[in-house]
Amino acid sequence: MSPSNATAKLMKSAFDMLLSPKSKGFDRVLSKCQFVEGDVGRCVAALVIDEEHTNRGGTLHGGLSALLVDNISTLALTSADGEPFSYGVSVNMDLSYLKAAKLGEEILIEANVLKRGRTLAFLEVELRKRSTNELLVKGSHTKYIGS
Repeated sequence: MSPSNATAKLMKSAFDMLLSPKSKGFDRVLSKCQFVEGDVGRCVAALVIDEEHTNRGGTLHGGLSALLVDNISTLALTSADGEPFSYGVSVNMDLSYLKAAKLGEEILIEANVLKRGRTLAFLEVELRKRSTNELLVKGSHTKYIGS
């Protein structure tokens, strides 16, 4: 198995564990997310916007967008088997909301590691409407990942 395949397999396993419908924490609201693909420094997921994901206006809730940025970018930190790994803790997140996702629309969440240092990781995330590739949310995320 190549490093990329090993990383994708490990990332998918972490994805399934963290975003399981059986999760008891806040992350369970993401149980309908689907793993699309992953590699070292990159994770892509999909989500069809359901009523539980919306605000009163019937569009993707901004808080859920932040949770997607947090969780999917964290999964992008997954490395090949045998390498030390920490999910760490968030230090900073910044989101720009450009366009709303509506009930029933499918979005893609793509997270990329910009830089992974000894103690900090810098990540970026884009939420896009799958059918048109329109940019909906642009996020940046800084995580403390330990020494």
